Amino acid sequence: MNIGIFDSGIGGLTVFKEIDKSFPKANLYYIGDTARVPYGNKSEETIIRYSLELSEFLVKNFKVDVIVVACNTASSYAVDKIKNYLKIPVIDVITPGVLTAVTTTKNGKIGVIGTQATIRSKSYEKKLKELNPDFEVYSNACPLFVPLVEEGKIKGKITRLIIEDYLKNLVEKDIDTLILGCTHYPLLKEEISSLYPDINIVDSSALISDFIKKLNIFNEKNGERRVFITDSSPSFETLKNLLIPHLKFEKIDLNQICTL
Repeated sequence: MNIGIFDSGIGGLTVFKEIDKSFPKANLYYIGDTARVPYGNKSEETIIRYSLELSEFLVKNFKVDVIVVACNTASSYAVDKIKNYLKIPVIDVITPGVLTAVTTTKNGKIGVIGTQATIRSKSYEKKLKELNPDFEVYSNACPLFVPLVEEGKIKGKITRLIIEDYLKNLVEKDIDTLILGCTHYPLLKEEISSLYPDINIVDSSALISDFIKKLNIFNEKNGERRVFITDSSPSFETLKNLLIPHLKFEKIDLNQICTL
């Protein structure tokens, strides 16, 4: 099986790492659009175009059997467009988190944290309410979480203070379940859990492998792993070393993917 994974940056490497563990004989191809990150401040039309370009790059170059959209912003706006354009299975990072939160919560009070664009889209809230209109969903954007992670500051006093500042309003609502609505956030999961041990943390990156397995595409490959970026940065190197230190990045020019 050839699995294609893309993100607006390299936070999606948390997803890559989980898929890597679950499918050692599959070929994995990841592209992080680091030259055009973040997607969250772009228009819906631009987010869709960028997402289609990355998906097409993976399909044309590696004949992937499935696309994993390891970006909450792209998952919020572009998944249906990708499915219609490429006609192959597409797995987003929102659906696994929502379905898990539904079965996890006991009091029906669910918190969602993410980037400003993801929170603004209300994608998690809409899906949760579709499944149960009685759910109380409380959302909060946490814009400082991404730079914290990309600087490698995933633990410590400063990190805990920022976590507490962003989550205090949600905790006051008596949530019992918290969805990590950004692929960078799993790296903060340990600190969040230590501060709020009674809250169930839902991490979509750890759930996506089950969705891939349900596709029943089991043709074995040679376990190739390739990771592409469209621009380099010291912060991206820091995050890569936290997650997949044994793999190298391959830099590609945007003109190789800007085809639409």
